Amino acid sequence: MNLSPILAMAPPPNGGGGDGGLMSTLIMFALIIGIFYFMILRPQQKRQKDRQKMLEAIKKGDKIVTSGGLHGTIAGIDEKTLLLQVADNVKMKFERSAVGAIVKEGEGETKGEK
Repeated sequence: MNLSPILAMAPPPNGGGGDGGLMSTLIMFALIIGIFYFMILRPQQKRQKDRQKMLEAIKKGDKIVTSGGLHGTIAGIDEKTLLLQVADNVKMKFERSAVGAIVKEGEGETKGEK
């Protein structure tokens, strides 16, 4: 059995060369944090910002779909709540955060969370 490859992988005696290992570990850790930020946190912040803009852009007469799947038309708006008309003489009060999407006029498509 040849032990030279095993001995080549062994750390140098007296702790020599340990600084290079620490530096590469720190660089790798910073790289992982950078990837985590650009792949997970940044897109989530963008989606949250877009959703906030959508909720602020809601106006009376818009057709919406709630996160529970209820379709209706905005009949009134307060600071934190919406009055949603779902049928003739049937109005329901919802939190603004319950809005899942705004329905585009005439196309039947929705814009909002995907």
